[in-house]
Amino acid sequence: MLKPLHECCVLVTPTSFGQDDPGLRVELEKQVGETRYNPHKRPLKSPELLALLHDVDGLIAGLDEIDAAVIDAAPALKIIARYGVGVDRVDLSAATRQGVIVTNTPGANSAAVAELAIGMLLGLARKLCLADRAVHNGEWPRLSGIGLHGKTAGLVGLGAIGREVAARLAAFGCRVIAFDPYVSSQTAAACQASLVSLDELLAQSDFVSLHAPVTEETRGLVDAAFLRRMKPPALLVNTARGELVDEAALFAALQSGRLGGAGLDCFIQEPPRADHPLLSLPNVLLTPHTGAHTDEATSKMGRMALAACLAALQGQRPLYVVNPQVFETGLRT
Repeated sequence: MLKPLHECCVLVTPTSFGQDDPGLRVELEKQVGETRYNPHKRPLKSPELLALLHDVDGLIAGLDEIDAAVIDAAPALKIIARYGVGVDRVDLSAATRQGVIVTNTPGANSAAVAELAIGMLLGLARKLCLADRAVHNGEWPRLSGIGLHGKTAGLVGLGAIGREVAARLAAFGCRVIAFDPYVSSQTAAACQASLVSLDELLAQSDFVSLHAPVTEETRGLVDAAFLRRMKPPALLVNTARGELVDEAALFAALQSGRLGGAGLDCFIQEPPRADHPLLSLPNVLLTPHTGAHTDEATSKMGRMALAACLAALQGQRPLYVVNPQVFETGLRT
């Protein structure tokens, strides 16, 4: 039997929850008996979550490491309401086995991530970081950049974010091509993109932007062979997941000059260690996994995650369940 909502405890780990929409915290705290917030102000590792989840009924989660050990050690947990689309950091098998619903927030951050991808591409193409650093240092260099108009942009993945990027690049006058075996040519045409093979995309693209989820097929996709097939000296942007990229191979391609530059919003290990080789290169633009962090996107993700959490705690089926088989195997009560 489900406990009353006013007796439930909810842990919120995204530090942006309620930041631009204070009503989110007010609504959550009014509905449930106890609300806890992330004391570390960053995504949590498994041991850190273990210390916080023992009596928690609902988890509103960000990029935290939610493995089987975490789920098994939280007997009261009924829902993991995940910010964003990717759930690669959640052990879905363990959640389903334990009767825990997992949801995400599709579409909430698509525009925000697309805007960052475009910003990174512009920053690399016009060498904005190098120019900014030089002027701050009292220099006045003449730097030659790359224009977007008339260039070919290749998108690896044409989901919600990829489609937003495609439409924006088309407005810049780019020829947009995409590789996505799960998308129809009609869907691609609607955002002014053309579907091609991965080999064609790499050979033709002046800019390559990654918008694929992490799966067994895509993990380490951008390896030495991938980078050798890219049209030199193309630019690479990754606002998806660090696990898509072989970072050692990327460093070698950038250092050799085969690749003109890279914009990275994500690493395999976050934050990367201070002596990470990619941090030493001047043609790498770096941001701290901030693609979804705009006022509009964080508010949308917060609203969607909150609605899912409250629905599950009241015995209702929330929207955007990513492990629907949990309703067949049995939910926690």
